[in-house]
Amino acid sequence: MVEVEIDSIRVSLMSQQRIVILRERDSERFLPIWIGPYEAEAITLSLNEVEVVRPLTHDLLRNIINDLGAQVMRVNITELRDDVFYARIILQVDGQEMAVDSRPSDALALAVRVHVPVFVDEEVMETASTEPEEDIEAELPEGEESEERLEVFKDFVESLDLGKLDDEEGTEDEE
Repeated sequence: MVEVEIDSIRVSLMSQQRIVILRERDSERFLPIWIGPYEAEAITLSLNEVEVVRPLTHDLLRNIINDLGAQVMRVNITELRDDVFYARIILQVDGQEMAVDSRPSDALALAVRVHVPVFVDEEVMETASTEPEEDIEAELPEGEESEERLEVFKDFVESLDLGKLDDEEGTEDEE
């Protein structure tokens, strides 16, 4: 198992779906997991230590676990099957460990509330994680980075026919 931490929660510009990005501790491997908007909000609120007037669902879960005398020990993301991630919340109950099946998003929302570590199975990390590509600056000769990077945008801007766009907008306004 590989220990990870929540790096960020992002919103897909294409679909408006949320993605939690887990980063391996002491490494540059990242594991993106699609999650629902409510779970993303629950994780974000807890990470930002936002106080809510009444307990949210994951606060309720934490309170029930505590009131029953159990303790959350860790969260394990254990499997990736048919593009679906699986997780287990590891509890200690009466001195014994117990694993409860969970969606990763719910397990993470609970983990940030009770401040426990999160682990990912090594096979899941190997299958679904990504590493940042080598920085392009390392490949460019010194002094050419800015000019070469901007060349693509310069070509694109020069290819735009802004006069044609203005004409089309004017036509729509006249109708």
